[in-house]
Amino acid sequence: EQEPIHQALQAGSLTSRMGQALEIAVFKALKTQSSLKFFGRCRDLDAHDDSQLYSKEEPPNYIGIRETPTDQRLDFLVRHPEAGWAGIEVKNIREWLYPNRVEIIDFLYKCTVLDAVPVLIARRFPWVTFHVLGICGVVVHQNYNQLLPVADSPLAEQAKHKRLLGYHDIRLGNEPDARLIHFIHDNLPEVLPSALEKFDEYKDLLAAFSAREMDYDEFAGRVRRRNQGLPEDADYNIGEYDY
Repeated sequence: EQEPIHQALQAGSLTSRMGQALEIAVFKALKTQSSLKFFGRCRDLDAHDDSQLYSKEEPPNYIGIRETPTDQRLDFLVRHPEAGWAGIEVKNIREWLYPNRVEIIDFLYKCTVLDAVPVLIARRFPWVTFHVLGICGVVVHQNYNQLLPVADSPLAEQAKHKRLLGYHDIRLGNEPDARLIHFIHDNLPEVLPSALEKFDEYKDLLAAFSAREMDYDEFAGRVRRRNQGLPEDADYNIGEYDY
């Protein structure tokens, strides 16, 4: 009973529309605030329902002379009047995003290349992601819900059923909830200046880690030791462990 529901949730066309549902919610929240200028938009939201993909205008893959490959664009670029540029990435997936996940590594690469403060929005993060990446100036926001298109409401009801998959946190549609609006309108503009200071301090480690020049264990260890004012190359006290 569970397997066909799970397989349907992994179907290519649905996963694309699911990913876009949260992107659209973020776009709608960005549209209704005035603190941040932004790039990235959906233009045909009134043209059809969410049974098919909407057209998305991606932000540019460059800021001045800094440039990512054309197929590696952030979901949104925003500009804060004091903190400058920030890059927003949106992940509407069920998996908890640990700091060594490829999605996070690729996201950090784009932000370090563009010199934009990283902002990550996803359903759930473990404590270690908040801790390690937060030290480095990465802003993370837990959405707590996974958004599914309204057109797939029968499948959503099956997935939510407690005797089937039990995905109780599924929510239909692409409207931002009050929590996401509060984050985009209030929290994000407030925290970006302090996030920039941390990002500048740890940018070299983020860049090496996201370019695959440093593995996660070394990255996390160096972050911890730098944060604690210890020599970065190694632990000298027995009993000290990396994150």
